[in-house]
Amino acid sequence: MRKQERVDYILNTLTRLYPDPPIPLHHKDPYTLLIAVLLSAQCTDERVNQVTPKLFRLADNPYDMAQLSATDIRDVIKPCGLSPKKSRAISELSRILIDTHDGEVPEDIEALEALPGVGHKTASVVMSQAFGHPAFPVDTHIHRLAQRWGLSNGKNVVQTEKDLKRLFPKEKWNDLHLQIIYYGREFCTARGCDGTVCEICTTCYPKRKTPVKNRRP
Repeated sequence: MRKQERVDYILNTLTRLYPDPPIPLHHKDPYTLLIAVLLSAQCTDERVNQVTPKLFRLADNPYDMAQLSATDIRDVIKPCGLSPKKSRAISELSRILIDTHDGEVPEDIEALEALPGVGHKTASVVMSQAFGHPAFPVDTHIHRLAQRWGLSNGKNVVQTEKDLKRLFPKEKWNDLHLQIIYYGREFCTARGCDGTVCEICTTCYPKRKTPVKNRRP
């Protein structure tokens, strides 16, 4: 297949399998989504969804969260890993939201990226899933699949994001990044498929015999 044929096939296959992909992190508003995405760094969505109900019973808005100490937050979020760093970030960003943004999560990617603990990927998720702006958050899983499918040879997630944005229609980005995540978890897993097993890999590359070696982000 030529690259455009692969792009069309992948888009059609993912849309067929996941026509309305749900947001995997449980939340009720932009603030709770922001906190959940921050907690998901180097942690599974399932674990985050187990931890956030307890945290949000204590504080589900920046005003209540700012009243908690970083130690109080750390004790709750410890199962998510990196709890000292994440608890400080949650505490600090909550105060910044109060002092700088009237207690609201800013609908601006640069303002989001300026918050403690919020990188480009987290900011992109919030812009996409909380506010509906076109974004293509790329994590290590999407980076891996993009390489297996011949959509990017980028050495990092930044280049992979640029490549995917160039290949796919802007109006598809928000669903597509979720569809790729779900497909990667179900079919094209890190251990279960090495580029020679799942439907998309075998259809796009029917003659491929050797595993794909991914560039680590």
